[in-house]
Amino acid sequence: MTEAKPKSLQSNSISPTPSSGTTDWRVVEPLTLTPLLVAALEVFHELGYHGASVRDIAKRAGVTVPTLYYHHGNKQGILVTLMESGIENVTARAEAAVDAAGPSATERFGNLVEACVLHMTSRTGIAFLDSELRYLEEDERKSYAAKRKKLENLLLDVLADGVEHEEFTITDIPGTARALLGMCQSVVLWYRSDGPQTPVDVSVLYRQLALNAVGVLPA
Repeated sequence: MTEAKPKSLQSNSISPTPSSGTTDWRVVEPLTLTPLLVAALEVFHELGYHGASVRDIAKRAGVTVPTLYYHHGNKQGILVTLMESGIENVTARAEAAVDAAGPSATERFGNLVEACVLHMTSRTGIAFLDSELRYLEEDERKSYAAKRKKLENLLLDVLADGVEHEEFTITDIPGTARALLGMCQSVVLWYRSDGPQTPVDVSVLYRQLALNAVGVLPA
């Protein structure tokens, strides 16, 4: 079963021509989730994590509360599963985007930003859950933060390489990385699939905005 979201959070798959011999990182297929996780995602968006109950999720999924506990332990376990699925997927997609760009730091950076924004616009249901980080218990928060740090480190490495090869003009690499990640993450707060812009439109726009921010002007 694929990721299901309330109508306002639905998004279209992106299917440009795949790269020769590889899976195109720009093609964002729906995540495969169990019916229980689909139900939880819907309930979390409607009521928020704090406002949702185990009974709400079980009822939506058509299962008993003991069944939910058996598969995920508790409500926290469901949230962790969903959040980790999202961050692991976007990180893998970003890594593929960087690898596909070749040696140019400018191209690797542009691809990385584009991949992140495609995730935010094409998988808003999962991406939105990053804001629920505050509800994770300490161990779960540390585990998720470590996974998210992997994506940040990828961006830091590309920025440092761009500065070293004089492709970028920034002086504060960590600060720039934080600002750029915040810019990408905020897309999920305003993007709507029924609006005038497609995921591709937004990802291309943000790619250019990010390049401008590091000192790369349009050709």
